[in-house]
Amino acid sequence: MEHELFALADRLQSLRDEKADMERVVDDLSADIKATEEKLAGAMIDSETQNFTRAGRMFSLTVKVRGSAVAGQKDELYDALKQNGFGDLVYETVNANTLSSFVKEQLAGNEDRLPEWLDGLVKVFEQTGVSVRKSTKKN
Repeated sequence: MEHELFALADRLQSLRDEKADMERVVDDLSADIKATEEKLAGAMIDSETQNFTRAGRMFSLTVKVRGSAVAGQKDELYDALKQNGFGDLVYETVNANTLSSFVKEQLAGNEDRLPEWLDGLVKVFEQTGVSVRKSTKKN
């Protein structure tokens, strides 16, 4: 039994390490893709090339108009959208981790039951996992 536990623990750690390595690779590739795309777009603008074909692929210069809230003005933007008939663009959300912490507090303060006003609005479940951290003890 102990051998199986250690083998599974080693496998779990190995998979987590491999995932972290892959995430770093993806992050690096994404940054390289972005930089290369910016350079190619600049070269296409400089050469006044709207599109071209290379190795069976069509490369086209595109311009996307984007919008984002001015820093510190998100609430004002949401209010303005609502007041001007565009409230359907605004979505209220609750962070999943924050909601889980809140539910845990509510259960703790209410004899492990949800308050009546939350009943039917929140699903409560347990998620079993394995926490892994570096040990200070040497084996």
